[in-house]
Amino acid sequence: QVKLVESGGGLVQPGGSLRLSCAASGIILRLYVMAWYHQAPGKQRELVATITSSGSTNYASSVKGRFTISRDNAKNTVYLQMNSLKSEDTAVYYCNTHPLGADYWGQGTQVTVSS
Repeated sequence: QVKLVESGGGLVQPGGSLRLSCAASGIILRLYVMAWYHQAPGKQRELVATITSSGSTNYASSVKGRFTISRDNAKNTVYLQMNSLKSEDTAVYYCNTHPLGADYWGQGTQVTVSS
């Protein structure tokens, strides 16, 4: 059974940083594309960043230069380092992977950027 568990969210002031983690069980993350999404209240879920099995990364324009997605193969965990946070980054953040036609999501972790 595949399980993704996000952690690391919280309340941070504008300009601050957080690192989100997505720990996986039942699946080898390094074999598949991993993604981080976020969903703000009243808005659709949006793609934030992806990392491929070869380590190539891609980012939404709104976070490029501020966020970094990475993977620790030994820990079977994907991270999202978020710097220079803005109020508009406030959302629930989810990790996702969709190997072989399946679609797996974590439960989400809340990030609130506020003074």
